[in-house]
Amino acid sequence: MNNHIAFYHASRMGALLTLCGSLATLACSGGQVIDEGTPTFEVDPHWPLPLPNNWIIGQVSGVAVDSRDHVWIVHRPGSLTPNEIGSAQQPPISACCDPAPPVIEFDQEGNVVQAWGGPDTHTPWPNAEHGIFVDYQDNVWIASSGAAADVVLKYSRDGELLLQIGEVGQTGGSDHTTLLGGPTDIAVDPATNEVYISDGYGNRRVIVYDAVSGEYKRHWGAYGDSPDDGELEPYDPDTEPAQTYRSPVHSVRLSHDDLIYVSDRVSNRFQVFQKSGEYVTEVFIATSTLSMGSVWDIDFSPDAEQTYMYVADGTNNKVWILTRDGYEIVGEFGRNGRYAGQFHWLHSLAVDSHGNIFTGEVDTGMRVQRFVRQ
Repeated sequence: MNNHIAFYHASRMGALLTLCGSLATLACSGGQVIDEGTPTFEVDPHWPLPLPNNWIIGQVSGVAVDSRDHVWIVHRPGSLTPNEIGSAQQPPISACCDPAPPVIEFDQEGNVVQAWGGPDTHTPWPNAEHGIFVDYQDNVWIASSGAAADVVLKYSRDGELLLQIGEVGQTGGSDHTTLLGGPTDIAVDPATNEVYISDGYGNRRVIVYDAVSGEYKRHWGAYGDSPDDGELEPYDPDTEPAQTYRSPVHSVRLSHDDLIYVSDRVSNRFQVFQKSGEYVTEVFIATSTLSMGSVWDIDFSPDAEQTYMYVADGTNNKVWILTRDGYEIVGEFGRNGRYAGQFHWLHSLAVDSHGNIFTGEVDTGMRVQRFVRQ
């Protein structure tokens, strides 16, 4: 299979239909754009502004945008080395720096509005912060995929704990209805006030709860079937797609037309569902990608039809641009590196109402970047 061809099949036994054809090669050559109408982006190397309070951030594992167009990140202070947080050592070993609180809110100019969270708070704080989502009521949701975590936490905008789903350090497999297993990401449906969780690093499913009470609603695995936690052969681009998700099920997004998008990262695909869990289709991206896979996170352009979707690829370290009508790859940007506009382990992205993209990087990337739509 061509490394850059995205394709789908409406049923798992159906014929594979090429969506990009020869255009896919153009889409993947040096950031060139195929369609003149395709959005283009330019990195803003001055965003965000310098952090206050001698702060430094660690791995940026989640990015979200709220109703004010403020940008929220969750990062991992525990990923910082003693040398990076020298002033926080006892005794201090250098003049800088101190770890910033794990949840930070920025305004559009890149100023810090507020920051909160961490293990010294009165709530059970996750030991491996993962995704972040700000819902239509400006509640802030955080997932934790680390060992002895397995929880999703809902906070008010100023950091008051409102709801905990799952139990710290407890998991029961992909058919358990109250315990989670390495949750990674969150999406809340304003129409029903249900929360969708990609679950995740231990389990292999999407699970849905009431966003106020935490009452269990439903769950499903790949193709809308019951999830399967059995052994899987390593990903092979020359074999039929796996009938179950691989670890991790890395993100979940809800579109305006009530479709649920779920990233199966290591299988280089995302699957699309009705809100009921009924399977619609799947799309593969950069199918020859090995290691950690190509589909890490998903978001959409802000127009009413959400014409374009953006896929964060943390192995190839680029953002793929697809049409949502046909899922054609029509552009891309980024490459591996540490200069502005490049990525190292591109983990998450979010889009504001102007169409600008904000990205977060993990491993030793440890930054948030802003890409301005041109």
